[in-house]
Amino acid sequence: MCSRLLALILVLSVITLHSQNLIDSSQREIVFTSVNVIPMDREQVLENQMVLVKNGLVSAIGKNIKYSKEALVIDAKGKYLMPGLAEMHAHVPPNDNLESHKEVLFLFAANGITTIRGMLGHPSHLTLRAKINSGEVLGPRFYTTGPSFNGLSVKTAERGSEMVREQKAAGYDYLKLHPGLTKETFGAISTTANEIGIPFVGHVSFGVGVWRAIDAGYSSIDHMDGFVEAMVPGIESMVEQKAGLFGMFVADKADESVIPKLMKELKDKNIWVVPTQSLADRWFDSAFTPEVFLADPDSKYMNKQIVDQWIDSKKNLMANPQYDAAKIENFIKLRRKLIYECQKNGVGLLLGCDAPQIFNVPGFSTHNELKYLVDAGLTPYEALQTGTVNVAKYLKLTNAGTIRPGAVADLLLMVGNPLADITNSKKVVGVMIRGKWLSKSEIDAGLKKLVK
Repeated sequence: MCSRLLALILVLSVITLHSQNLIDSSQREIVFTSVNVIPMDREQVLENQMVLVKNGLVSAIGKNIKYSKEALVIDAKGKYLMPGLAEMHAHVPPNDNLESHKEVLFLFAANGITTIRGMLGHPSHLTLRAKINSGEVLGPRFYTTGPSFNGLSVKTAERGSEMVREQKAAGYDYLKLHPGLTKETFGAISTTANEIGIPFVGHVSFGVGVWRAIDAGYSSIDHMDGFVEAMVPGIESMVEQKAGLFGMFVADKADESVIPKLMKELKDKNIWVVPTQSLADRWFDSAFTPEVFLADPDSKYMNKQIVDQWIDSKKNLMANPQYDAAKIENFIKLRRKLIYECQKNGVGLLLGCDAPQIFNVPGFSTHNELKYLVDAGLTPYEALQTGTVNVAKYLKLTNAGTIRPGAVADLLLMVGNPLADITNSKKVVGVMIRGKWLSKSEIDAGLKKLVK
């Protein structure tokens, strides 16, 4: 009898323990103790604080905070807590494969990327967004563009207007513009979008040009597309292939005296900029070789087929007769100068690196982009703003981008202080999304499953 009772007690204990482990952390109080808080409301560190999270929101910050005995207590002594980062030029596979979606979403989440904007939409992304919002799928807050507007999908102005209305009715957050649009098709797209109230973002077609793009009211121009071309005298008489992607082959002809005008126009029209400098530094610069990428531990999360495609793209670029390593290096320096000028002149910068794209692994590469922004002349605090408070302002969110009572509990816990060294942002030891806690062990276990 005693042995049977003991067995029953053991079974009940296992069931109870299992049930406790299954409790959604967003359904209980969570308190960080002895943590250094980077609130991002100004450049400061609040040392040795307690941060209480309830119902997906930051409830209190202070030295002595009361919390329930059922609370999940996270000992964060010596660690740094900041708002979660946003990746504003992300890509989720444009297919119906939910498992592939989940893999990419976890790579972002595991790196403290708590908001993403998907930049090549697909009908399945509308369903995915709903599953994330309901908690059925774990992932960053998801803003999605619709399928691409480009020279192949939009042959006429009438079709351009029709696609705008279709995507607005479907419920996409943004329109994604790609190369190949003409003045006529772009004019129809932008006019209709402005009339019915859906923002358009992305590339600036060579035949459109950045001045017309600014006048039309882009919500954000990504890759700084069209910036270099706008500075090249006689660009109107050149063919797109001669200029190269983002003007890389004609950057040596750029007249930098045009920069002040460009900055003024961007600021006056409130055009935001997503530089994706990580893409430029890694794809275009001859110094970043495939061997450098393959030696990077982050590369293990990409399958061989994709990596081979990236390597081929790099080799094809460098085999182009117009490619000159020294000129491309100066082109990249010009891009850095444009980033710095945006910051200096009050043009809104948003964090984004175009992952997964050539040599950019989702989540990890967003942190690389922060380093490239610092290399361009931004301070670490200014770089972090591009992925926190700037994004909140861009999205018109009053309760995001900072750590304060009432703010959404999207949080990133790190070993080091990123204000002292921006590369410390990569030292992730925990992430909170909508108040749900992902511990270091959960992150490591999830990433281990994704090694290719």
